[in-house]
Amino acid sequence: MKPEMRDNMKPRQKRFVFIVVAVVALALVVGLVLNALNKNVSLYFTPTQVFNNEAPQGRSFRIGGLVEEGSVKREKDGLTVNFVITDKHKSIPAIYKGILPDLFKEGKGVVAQGKIEADGVMHAEEVLAKHDENYMPPEAADALKKGETANASAVAATSASAPAASAAK
Repeated sequence: MKPEMRDNMKPRQKRFVFIVVAVVALALVVGLVLNALNKNVSLYFTPTQVFNNEAPQGRSFRIGGLVEEGSVKREKDGLTVNFVITDKHKSIPAIYKGILPDLFKEGKGVVAQGKIEADGVMHAEEVLAKHDENYMPPEAADALKKGETANASAVAATSASAPAASAAK
């Protein structure tokens, strides 16, 4: 704005221009912050959600559940570990290269951060183990309850159809 025009503006017009500039600047700052947060946010998903394609494709995210019993396989290099994460309903294979936490064990809680590659395997960049016998993230506890309920429903449906099938023979 030219100095002559600014001098000819009334105080009311000056305030209006200042408010408009401030609102535009604030909107720009909020947009940049939200964009940065969106790129760096790491969402948490269960194996069932990953199996149902609810997890982002080609982006890093967190998957949590239990390390499936008998699934931990260490490779000869001493750093690469293959294991399976389960919510007792669905399971997702994972691979991690690095030093695992001391509390990482089969049947215990785990959260892995990484990407699902085209081979359907979670390539973890970070693995976190449950730190307390009594603690489990609420999302993981809910996923395990849902998995147990789904498994119980499947068993009940199978049991109910078995007598009907044998009676029909």
